[in-house]
Amino acid sequence: MSLFDLNLQQIHAKLQGKELKVADLVDQSYTRIQQVESKVRAFLTLDEENARQAAAKLEEQFASSNERGPLFGLPIGIKDNMVTEGLKTTCASKILSNFTPIYDATVVSKLKDAQTVTIGKLNMDEFAMGGSNENSAFHPSHNPWNTDYVPGGSSGGSAAAVAAGEVYFALGSDTGGSIRQPAAYCGIVGLKPTYGLVSRYGLVAFASSLDQIGPLTKNVEDSAYLLQAIAGYDPKDSTSAKVDIPDYLSALTGDIKGLRIGVPKEYMGNGIDPAVKEKVLEALKVFEGLGAVWEEVTLPHSEYAVATYYLLASSEASSNLARFDGVRYGVRSDNTRNLLDLYHMSRSEGFGPEVKRRIMLGTYALSSGYYDAYYLKAQQVRTLIKQDFDQVFEKFDIIIGPTAPTPAFKIGEQSSDPLTMYLNDIMTIPVSLAGIPAISVPCGFVNELPVGLQVIGKALDEATLLRVAHAFEQHTDHHKQRPQL
Repeated sequence: MSLFDLNLQQIHAKLQGKELKVADLVDQSYTRIQQVESKVRAFLTLDEENARQAAAKLEEQFASSNERGPLFGLPIGIKDNMVTEGLKTTCASKILSNFTPIYDATVVSKLKDAQTVTIGKLNMDEFAMGGSNENSAFHPSHNPWNTDYVPGGSSGGSAAAVAAGEVYFALGSDTGGSIRQPAAYCGIVGLKPTYGLVSRYGLVAFASSLDQIGPLTKNVEDSAYLLQAIAGYDPKDSTSAKVDIPDYLSALTGDIKGLRIGVPKEYMGNGIDPAVKEKVLEALKVFEGLGAVWEEVTLPHSEYAVATYYLLASSEASSNLARFDGVRYGVRSDNTRNLLDLYHMSRSEGFGPEVKRRIMLGTYALSSGYYDAYYLKAQQVRTLIKQDFDQVFEKFDIIIGPTAPTPAFKIGEQSSDPLTMYLNDIMTIPVSLAGIPAISVPCGFVNELPVGLQVIGKALDEATLLRVAHAFEQHTDHHKQRPQL
């Protein structure tokens, strides 16, 4: 039995009783990585020497003091777009393949304060642009349930590592669904918090008005613990929300009697795999059995969400990625004749095809003569999408639907068709545009591949979101299933 099959409280009790050492947990992580990483390929960089030193230091602290947080000693993986002091941060891009930051992202600092141990940096789609992990400049990651299939993206490495038992939990980032969709594909829990709840300081920006860091875990309780550790105001992040952080663990009461659930007809219609729809309907029956009520609602502007998202996200990416020019840091092209050559060749050689595609789309949308027709119009539609959610939440406590329209697809199956790939995020993008929280929890299997249920909540109401997801989890056993690698 893996130590990672124990729940967090059990591990904590064993550490407290000195039945376990932090080194045992770190050993478990690297042993598992040695066993399965050749199949899963979730990591880009491992940090074994520093991880073992950190474990020894934590043991010394524990010997002299009993003060330990609930995350004490737990091995964690960090998505490779969050800067880590002294540990390479590449964003899965050639242009940053030699970049070692000199400071930690706020979330990384908070996890160090919570006494976790960083095992390494996790693979992703380059600069978080993609939904399959095939856009990594180094190698694709594989779905632990079937290694012929994608783990989702862009946080595919994070989801695969947790599902494969390589780390206890991981951090990912979500711009248009990049935590929730891979969580669904890999049969784990993925939470995208409200925009601004978790600091983005030290997250390499893709689309600044959308990016949000969140946890990928084996169950909802772990998600609550991890969110508790990383949420909170950060003066270093100008978009950080100055709000009180509730006790998320106390919200896990299991009581959802009288809960009002809205089910958007747009999320259950054309384009949704009938087998996936059936799993969502089965989940709604579980909620009914727990005393909740649901009815169909409409989010009429959802049909414009994908187009709106790709205009806005690409425009922001065009601006954010202008900093990678081969001058200050990152890879610099050789044999350039002048400054313009340096810019052109460094970016041409350093960026992959998907990143170039989005930079060009965004630059076009922001260009003179097209700004009003594209970027400004997309911002107006974004407002309408947010208003749709606001109207539904006047009558309902949460919204439920599938996380993704289908289970995971085969590696290479959609890589030549960007538009089809973009549509895989059709369920998650509207939530990101509205800036509200959502969580994906396992709700069954189709063709032996996991299916995710997306629970969407009101802004800054992660407590209700976690309570609802936890109640569902307590009356099903989907989250207990493990892939056989």
